[in-house]
Amino acid sequence: MDGFIGIGKAAGMTSHDVVAAVRRIARQKKVGHTGTLDPFATGVLPVALGEATKAIGFLDESIKEYRAVMRLGIATDTQDYTGKVIQERDWHTVTPLLVREVVDRFVGSISQIPPMFSALKQGGVPLYKIARQGGEVERAARDIEIFAIAIDGIDLPLVTFTVRCSRGTYVRTLASDIGDRLGCGAHLVELRRNLSGPFTIQTAIALEQLTVLAETGRLASSLLSISDALPQLRLLSLTEAETRRVACGIALKLSELQVQPAEALLDGEKVRLCFDDRVVAVAECHSPAEGTEGALLRLLRVFN
Repeated sequence: MDGFIGIGKAAGMTSHDVVAAVRRIARQKKVGHTGTLDPFATGVLPVALGEATKAIGFLDESIKEYRAVMRLGIATDTQDYTGKVIQERDWHTVTPLLVREVVDRFVGSISQIPPMFSALKQGGVPLYKIARQGGEVERAARDIEIFAIAIDGIDLPLVTFTVRCSRGTYVRTLASDIGDRLGCGAHLVELRRNLSGPFTIQTAIALEQLTVLAETGRLASSLLSISDALPQLRLLSLTEAETRRVACGIALKLSELQVQPAEALLDGEKVRLCFDDRVVAVAECHSPAEGTEGALLRLLRVFN
């Protein structure tokens, strides 16, 4: 089986736990995930099966959406309720109006320092391992984009909000930073991912449902195809002969394709090369070098 599926992750499971469960349920060795979710978090986790694991790096996950609940007045070392309390401050001077004003200031391009309790590596060691040993290392700030934040409810000291953000955003850190700006600190008590690229919470499947699909022989038909998971890449149709060349790892000259693209490709543009609605490869257009003729479709990944 080759394709993607959005799993509705339950609280308490790691993303690797989900992969192991899918591997067991689908009876398939090649399974991977993208967009790690913290164990306490819930929501959609994109999982790839079979040849789709080769396409993970080409998914468009530039926009993600989360629904979160933060608790004002308490800061923890993990920036969520699973951590150790490191500071408590009075939140009673905070008003709903002030919350809305401060939250609005975080919309747009902002800088964020990744938390110590994260899977980011330094010197080949995940930061969370260093943090669990009581250590802390300097982390470089990263530029992220907060496209929108909607306040869903305020019942102080709890604030519920939905955020649309770029890949690489830590919502735990966002809540902590908002709490610091409010002057009382904050941490997350709930986090659910509603959207990750083409995968949504509305179409996410729980592991229990996945088991039923597998037992009734409907799992393969429930997968999102590799092609459908990469809609941001323009599709180029190949002939059978061209497909055989690609399968052998031979790059194609754009001018030699029997079916030409409706519009000219841009230099560096990535495309899907397909035959009979099946993705054969992901390629990148390279303009001709001086002294050569014709743009070349350099193969980035070939699928079996």
